[in-house]
Amino acid sequence: MSNYENKLGIKAWAEADRPREKLLQQGRRQLTDAELIAILIGSGSKNETAVDLSKRILGSCQNDLHKLAQLGVKELSRFKGIGEAKAIAIVAALELGRRRKDAGYEETQKVNSSIDVHRVIKADLEDLPHEEFWLLLLNRANSVIGKHFVSKGGQAGTVVDPKLVFKIALEQGAASIVLVHNHPSGSLRPSDADISITKKMMELGKMMEIAVHDHLIVYNHTFLSLADEGYV
Repeated sequence: MSNYENKLGIKAWAEADRPREKLLQQGRRQLTDAELIAILIGSGSKNETAVDLSKRILGSCQNDLHKLAQLGVKELSRFKGIGEAKAIAIVAALELGRRRKDAGYEETQKVNSSIDVHRVIKADLEDLPHEEFWLLLLNRANSVIGKHFVSKGGQAGTVVDPKLVFKIALEQGAASIVLVHNHPSGSLRPSDADISITKKMMELGKMMEIAVHDHLIVYNHTFLSLADEGYV
């Protein structure tokens, strides 16, 4: 095959093989992950098509979209043919997909267990490379009245101010709260600091008449409940 043939772009392909045309003619569900990403980035490089470039990116993540979603703009920009604009397009599309999963939960959903808490909050903490601390706000019927981001840290921890936590709870009219933070390392074992801050929050909650039911440590689809495990 000549060099010229090696460098053919998407426009030179048979129409049925072009991702955009394939989507229009056959529907979005007929496209592979690589073809969908190729539509996002629009073009490849001189030596590979957008689809081939997309396959290479996916291959680096073992063709796992969850792993791809963990890559940031800097990591994606390291691939030859992916500039900042294309990297941003990929990150934005995956973030929209994550938000869509979360948008379907009922605002009046009741929380009766740690499993319920995880179901409501997991999408907000999914694929993060750093720690974040969140609150789940409940009314007297244990129905969810809101979720609130509190603080952001590094890979090994985040700092949370109890005064800010209860300020948020009071402003939102919460009768009780659940503390949640993620461990991007994948280890769900609570640190001494995790246990200490939970006990402190529970004591303050009694004084404020805002019950602190639990503290969940989350890693994507798994979690640990400090209350269920007897840490508090």
